[in-house]
Amino acid sequence: MSTSKGRILIVDDEVEMAAITSEALARRGFETAVQSSADAAWELLSREDFDTVVTDLNMRGMNGVELTERIVKNRHNVPVIVVTGFGSLETAIATIRAGAFDFLTKPFDIEELVLAVERALAHRDLREEVRRLREEVQRAKSDDFIGKSPPMARVYDVIARVAETDATVLVTGESGSGKELVARAIHRRSKRNEANVVAINCAALPESLLESELFGHVRGAFTDAKTAKRGLFVEASGGTLFLDEIGEMPLGMQAKLLRALEEKSVRPVGGTAEVAFDARLIAATNKDLESLVEAGRFREDLYYRINVVHIDLPPLRARGNDILELAQYFIVKLAEPMGKSVKGFSSAVADRLLNYAWPGNVRELQNCIERAIALARFDELTVEDLPPKVREYKPASFVVVATEDPADLVTMEDVERRYIQKVMDAVGHNKTQAAKILGFDRTTLYRKLERYKIAPAGPASQA
Repeated sequence: MSTSKGRILIVDDEVEMAAITSEALARRGFETAVQSSADAAWELLSREDFDTVVTDLNMRGMNGVELTERIVKNRHNVPVIVVTGFGSLETAIATIRAGAFDFLTKPFDIEELVLAVERALAHRDLREEVRRLREEVQRAKSDDFIGKSPPMARVYDVIARVAETDATVLVTGESGSGKELVARAIHRRSKRNEANVVAINCAALPESLLESELFGHVRGAFTDAKTAKRGLFVEASGGTLFLDEIGEMPLGMQAKLLRALEEKSVRPVGGTAEVAFDARLIAATNKDLESLVEAGRFREDLYYRINVVHIDLPPLRARGNDILELAQYFIVKLAEPMGKSVKGFSSAVADRLLNYAWPGNVRELQNCIERAIALARFDELTVEDLPPKVREYKPASFVVVATEDPADLVTMEDVERRYIQKVMDAVGHNKTQAAKILGFDRTTLYRKLERYKIAPAGPASQA
């Protein structure tokens, strides 16, 4: 194991001076390399890494200032110390303007050089730490998770715990609730974070193309297969594969996906050889997969294979004041690029935002705020800036009208039947969502649906 304090490249056409400098730095624990011209030094820098460069100023060909400029431009975190036998204020200014970290005049005390090198390395390390911290802040911001509501706190907790493992994750939630954000947040916090997240929408392609995208194909596998292509499972090796809308995947493709997950290998379309992959799988859907399993539209074995850890994202309407935090976040994010000076919103706007049901969830809220900013005439959003459906929305409610005629009264069962029917219609007969809104478990909901003969009016989803 190396105990070097750092790799130093010495550039000087005075061979004896370069040798003295190299030996002195080596005695103090530095690893050194020597080049007699700036051109040779630059060629070496393109092949090898160095922590600091110590260069003479006046050399044949490229001089020390030109070398410094090139290093600063292309190797941003390698500090340069310039030394010269012709010291002057003008020369010092020229080297510093070129980006040199320090400037020494020959003859110099070797301890002076060692001190300059150590300062340069400390400065380099500080800049690297600042860069790393900025990247961490950007990564945290890029999650775009805003809000501290209890439902989201539970989601954050599961994300933090599952990210430490390679477990397969199923993310469920309504359209626009942020399922892909969850997948990317898990990936960023995982040991795979230096590789990529590769995402595909399973509902966007027919089965034949989906198979080719996921598993790849060999040349000549089909009419347009002029060249071989790696599939996304292989592309995602070392990282994460995100399968969005997995509930829309055809049954035939589900069987092939299950086999790939169990074997940790894929067979490209038209090929005979297996290709291994090493990717973590995160799947997402806005469907009720349990209902699809019961209806024979989703394989039960695949369901259990992808549902190792389940994260259910709450709809925006269930997140309380997160709605207002998100609205303010979108104002900060969008107003300036749109050339607007909007800073916030009125209390009347806050009331409308909290009362609206947000069927499109976070995506719809962002669209709403973007529209409002575009139409805003003041620094504060007003109710008039909101889309009509948001500003005019009135929460659905059941009101029992007082009557003196007993014949006009209805039974509690009739009220319950109407309410369940209204909720089922509102969520497109998604039983998981309906059960949450109604406060029932799934068994109770199924029993009441059977009892009241509630079913979709047409070929609506049973998910």
